[in-house]
Amino acid sequence: MSAHRSSRPNAACAAGADAMPPADSTRAGVNSAAAISPAGPASPAADLLTAAAPERTDPVGPLAAPTGLRLDHHRPDLPVLGGTGATPALSWQVPTAPAGWIQARAEIEVVRGPVGALPGTPEAAALEGPDSLFVPWPFAPLGSRESAAWRVRVAGDDGAWSPWSAPAVVETGLLDPADWTARPITAPGNRRTDPAPVLVRRINVPAGTTAARLHLTAGGTYEAFIDGVKVGADELAPGWTEYSRRQVVQSHDVTTALTPGEHELAVVLGNGWYRGHLTWAMREAVYGQDLWLLAQVELSDGASTTVIGTDSDWAWRPSNITANDLYNGQSTDLRLPALGAAEAESPVAVGDLPKAALEPTTLPLPTVVGEVRPVEVLTTPSGRRVVDLGQNLTGHVRLAVPGGQAGDVVTLRHAEVLEHGELGTRPLRNAECTDRVTLAGTGTPERPEVFTPTLTQHGFRYVEVDGFPGDDNALLACVTARVVSAGMERSAWFTSSHPLVDRLVENTRWSTIDNFITVPTDCPQRDERLGWTGDIGAFAPTALSLYDAAAFLNSWTKDLAAAQTPDGALPAVSPDVLEGNKLTCAWGDAITLVPWAVYEATGDPSVLAASAEAMSCFVDGVDAVAGASHLWRGGFQFGDWLDPDAPPDNPAAAKADPDVVATAYFARSAGITARAWEILGNTERAAHYEALAASVREAYLDAYVTADGMILSDCATVYAQALAWDLLDTPRRVAGAGLRLADLVRLRSFRISTGFVGTPLVPDALVKGGQAATAARLILERECPSWLYPVTMGATTIWERWDSMLPNGEINPGEMTSFNHYALGAVTQWLITDLAGLDVIGAGGRALRVAPQVGHGFTCASVVRRLPLGTARAAWEIDGDTLHISVQVPVGASAELALPGTAPETLGHGLHERTVTLPAQLRDGVGQIRTVRDLMDDAAAWERVVEAVRGKHGAYMEDPAATLTGFLTHELDSTTKVIPGAATMYGFIPGMEAAKAALEAVIAEVAPNAPEVTSAEIG
Repeated sequence: MSAHRSSRPNAACAAGADAMPPADSTRAGVNSAAAISPAGPASPAADLLTAAAPERTDPVGPLAAPTGLRLDHHRPDLPVLGGTGATPALSWQVPTAPAGWIQARAEIEVVRGPVGALPGTPEAAALEGPDSLFVPWPFAPLGSRESAAWRVRVAGDDGAWSPWSAPAVVETGLLDPADWTARPITAPGNRRTDPAPVLVRRINVPAGTTAARLHLTAGGTYEAFIDGVKVGADELAPGWTEYSRRQVVQSHDVTTALTPGEHELAVVLGNGWYRGHLTWAMREAVYGQDLWLLAQVELSDGASTTVIGTDSDWAWRPSNITANDLYNGQSTDLRLPALGAAEAESPVAVGDLPKAALEPTTLPLPTVVGEVRPVEVLTTPSGRRVVDLGQNLTGHVRLAVPGGQAGDVVTLRHAEVLEHGELGTRPLRNAECTDRVTLAGTGTPERPEVFTPTLTQHGFRYVEVDGFPGDDNALLACVTARVVSAGMERSAWFTSSHPLVDRLVENTRWSTIDNFITVPTDCPQRDERLGWTGDIGAFAPTALSLYDAAAFLNSWTKDLAAAQTPDGALPAVSPDVLEGNKLTCAWGDAITLVPWAVYEATGDPSVLAASAEAMSCFVDGVDAVAGASHLWRGGFQFGDWLDPDAPPDNPAAAKADPDVVATAYFARSAGITARAWEILGNTERAAHYEALAASVREAYLDAYVTADGMILSDCATVYAQALAWDLLDTPRRVAGAGLRLADLVRLRSFRISTGFVGTPLVPDALVKGGQAATAARLILERECPSWLYPVTMGATTIWERWDSMLPNGEINPGEMTSFNHYALGAVTQWLITDLAGLDVIGAGGRALRVAPQVGHGFTCASVVRRLPLGTARAAWEIDGDTLHISVQVPVGASAELALPGTAPETLGHGLHERTVTLPAQLRDGVGQIRTVRDLMDDAAAWERVVEAVRGKHGAYMEDPAATLTGFLTHELDSTTKVIPGAATMYGFIPGMEAAKAALEAVIAEVAPNAPEVTSAEIG
């Protein structure tokens, strides 16, 4: 090994992955011209959609002042206003430090005081040890309406202090129900189908006011305005929680808006999740018939505070939003005043404080994270105009209309795909996804009328526009898609030598953006959009790699745990609007899988503390059902949902035995629960669940696994579970299961054979089973079902079904078809951690492992990861017979570097470059082809064999590869020369002569040294 190479990876794998390739232009839906822009220079969300990877810098240098100060899981370096409790956790990064430096102590200084008053005397706290992540609040608890600015400095064993960090600011909101003098108000008589109500109050701000705060939440969604100017950047606030149990409260600094004098505070209420349609049953008003607002303005002069809350002094009036629904869309009449007319005001009704807890908003609420400009206007065969945005996304259209007559109506219908050249609306089911704007007739090119339907949400790439007063060029210039998502920071950038794989990762990122609004939804477009537990249970590690999603997922998990019943059962969706908990594997296991994923990604033990009892309750519930056998049998199970072999109308009909799948999950969750209690310091409960996990594993092995590693139901999903979750106990079983899993992949012509449960696990399982080359081959397959098939079809997000769009351009005939489901994109985690090779093995990134799966069809790969301690990266490329790799390790972390053919080494923080000679098997690939398995593993040779029989016989017309592997199911260990006979049933099928002759010719060329066929192999 040498350490002197200084070259960087080639252009295709430049660390940073700033520019993602377009989808394959040979299929429909090319998006290369899509113009994506940030939300605006003044918005804190401006860089969330298009953020470039952090620059490559050397963490070795003089000890620098800490940066990246953060409170709990809020975005670093931004003030935290009303988003915390009394004792927030503190974290920071050290950008540079001398080689070998380790934090030995830290000093934190805080200056605090009431909002609007002068700050008090600085307080300091000394901390010992290396911890810089989620350090417990070291001061007296914060009270309501308290502001604190804190900073930190650090020192190593030599005692030399770093400079002080820049201060970070935190301000609490109303932490106690007694802080609320306001009461909820409603608009009497306003129904779901009526115009959105505006609740108004005129405020006289006294002279001398130094600080003004607005605290509010609502039953429904809201937008607040002061003198007609929107407050904050939130969309669809306060988001969706389990409203019967908790409402999250937002706090805004409105000091600059509420200057001394008179002002009007107006709040528009939308139906949202509270009163609008939910589920495919189109349920109405699930949470209540009346929208309500709870708001409190607090004006401080430093000595006293004036409080103006919602009460009978408020009034309400109808807005110009004549209809609004998250599923169906929004209608607005621009002839009417946006915030209603004063003469139309009516008294409000005052109610009691909600029984649900009023909590600070700890998750990032939806905001406009960026904008996408359309690429073209299409004319459909029926003569309709459709705007193509080039990217499937979530949000709404901003339409600027430069002309038109008063009373003209412009209609916008949204969909994800086209079918036969027309808008493909069938997958939307009952959701209308239609917005309408009635023009006032005042628009000019200089001052167009602007329509932004902010009380709805659509998942779409295409918008059919009817009634627009202008030609196609004018329409193209007047449409902008506003991307709405939770305000999360991006945390991973990936590139490789395969542009289609890079696009797959980008599609996964977009599906994360599009489905992380306020709960992790299955899809953003049809009459569903629910927080399915099974989907996020599988996808949480990937989401946490791509985005800083911890706060988002913590909030969701809190609702999930709150809905648990004493028998451990959990709802299949959270918030629960399907009514009925179920004790079911994968979906129920989300209560262990999601908090554990958050802990591994962040290192925050409070995540486990908040969920450990719910984890235990779930595992105990399964234990009670399993009984002395320790096998989870029977009961309702979704199983390996959407197995590609399942019929479209029965997605639960999987190859994997549901009892085998469920018992594997039982062992997995029991083990996670044991580790959670161990981290929390409860050794007794940790020992209990570890013993239970061991008993379940033993029962699983006895009941379902042979000594050679064959597993009952003999399909890829059960092998993937056993290998990925370390359920197998002997090298013989591991090797046998690994080989069988690889053979099952081969016998599917390297196409996907697993559903939601198995798919995320297969590549990792193959590597653990010693079959890394098969994992890479599976990733690179393009025929359906495969990860790359949708990419070749022009997909810009992850699909729900492998064949959501059929090769002929028709939408899958199944009723359940979405083009924006993140679950199957969970393979992105393997691409980041194994292919590019940068894995987090110590919670929060304190310990990393750099062990890329080099070669196997890839010549380079690169990943940049923004971790809690700082930026880490790994980039490798193959140049002839050598491997070059560069690694960046942040201060506070170490990395184990494991390269092919070399002994592992431990790296401290800094930049590291290595060059090694590749072992022969990685340089030469498969080598000499002797067996059928060898032939299948050689992609070029296998393709020649498939092409040789294509069209030669009726059996080889539709899918020659699948037919061929069907004939060779039991021939993998046989000589390659058995193929001409085996693939033609040795002459017992008439008309196979041409296929046999073609196969003999190809085999003679690709495997000239293969052994001759023995009589035993002929059978």
